[in-house]
Amino acid sequence: MSPLPSRPEETAELLQALELTPRRGRGQNFLMDPGYARTLAYALAPPPGETVVEVGGGLGQLSFALLAAGARPLIVLEREPRLASFLSTNLGRRAKVLLCDARSDPLPPARYFAGNLPFTGASEILLRLLAAGMDRGAFLVQEEVAQRLAAQPGSRAYGRLTIPFSLEGSFRLLSVVPPEAFYPSPRVRGRLLLWERGPERAGLSPDGAVLLERLLRSLFQHRRKMLGSTLPPALAEVAPGKGAEGLLREAGWPVDWARLRAEEIPVRSYARLASILAPGGERTAVATKTNIRRPVPTPR
Repeated sequence: MSPLPSRPEETAELLQALELTPRRGRGQNFLMDPGYARTLAYALAPPPGETVVEVGGGLGQLSFALLAAGARPLIVLEREPRLASFLSTNLGRRAKVLLCDARSDPLPPARYFAGNLPFTGASEILLRLLAAGMDRGAFLVQEEVAQRLAAQPGSRAYGRLTIPFSLEGSFRLLSVVPPEAFYPSPRVRGRLLLWERGPERAGLSPDGAVLLERLLRSLFQHRRKMLGSTLPPALAEVAPGKGAEGLLREAGWPVDWARLRAEEIPVRSYARLASILAPGGERTAVATKTNIRRPVPTPR
């Protein structure tokens, strides 16, 4: 095994030997600090014998930390051919390295995932992992993305990315990672975070999930506007011919929904509405209470 680089000059030298230039457009920032890799690996804590998939092996800092934490079998996904070859040589038989783009290629079956995700495109990858059946995941992402993933209703960070994950489980924020822990150093901080699937799941059908995504995209494009002006046309687009008032009453939305903003609506209210709108009317998929209190918005 080649020694893992832990300083900028060592990392630059190794990348030069591999004839690779980090691309900001791809969000390529290689983690150098092994301490953060260890924190992530031990936070994941997979059961013995449970397959772990690492997304974006890079130079192997997290790969070796996962192996040291007992992650076996380990599958490492890497979309850059030179890095995949380097990882395969360094990891040997301890891990299986696949040339794979996690944004578009088929994912290997697994319930445990980890990764130092690119600062560009992490949201897309995480949504794919969720859809693939992830039960637990430990990731390093951009600080802003981490805050959005773990946000609560009424906060500025709460939005389209928050809701699909909140329906299935929860994120826990871990250590902040400074720019100097990476090569090249990004302009923003990173954040370690852990996601765990919860015992109560939304149970949305595939059609319901698609409708929810369309609805959220429409509403959060105008997050500063009141729902009285944005929700009825959004509902008319995804469910033509159905009256907004009746749908929202059945979904248990707050009675004063028209005076609220999209960020002030609880997660389960969105899910219940999507389940009602879906073909077949899966109206019992999401448990809600009819008298949901209005969440307290954060000061603006």
